[in-house]
Amino acid sequence: MVPIVHSPFSRFAKRVSLITGRPLTFILALALIVSWAVTGPLFGYSDTWQLVINTGTTILTFLMVFLIQNTQNRDTEALQIKLDELIRVQQEANNALLDLEELDEEDLARVKAIYLSLARKEREERDARSSQ
Repeated sequence: MVPIVHSPFSRFAKRVSLITGRPLTFILALALIVSWAVTGPLFGYSDTWQLVINTGTTILTFLMVFLIQNTQNRDTEALQIKLDELIRVQQEANNALLDLEELDEEDLARVKAIYLSLARKEREERDARSSQ
C-alpha cells in the first residue's frame, strides 16, 4: 500500500476547494458583490469604488486558478491510477493501454482510430446478428 503523504500546499488546496465549492460560500460571495453594488451611489461610482472590486476579484481569481489546478491534477492522477488498475486486473484487457496519457497527440490519435474501427466492426456484427 502506498503511504499517504500530503504536502502542506496540497492540504491547503484541498481545504480551500472544499470550502469554495459549497453553496454557502457562493451566497457569501454574491452578498459581497451585491453589497459592493449597493454602495456604488454612496461612493459616487468612483474610480476607487470600481478599483476595489476589480482588484479583489482579480487577485482571488488568480490564486484560485492555481488551487483548483492543483486539486484537479491530483484528482485526475488518482482517477488514472484507478483506471490503470482496472485495466491491469482484466485478463482480456490490453495492458499496452495503461500509459495512454503519456503518448503524444499523433500516437493517441492512432490508438483512437484503432478503437473506433473495432467499435464500428462490433456494431456491424451486432446489427448483422440482430437482422437474422
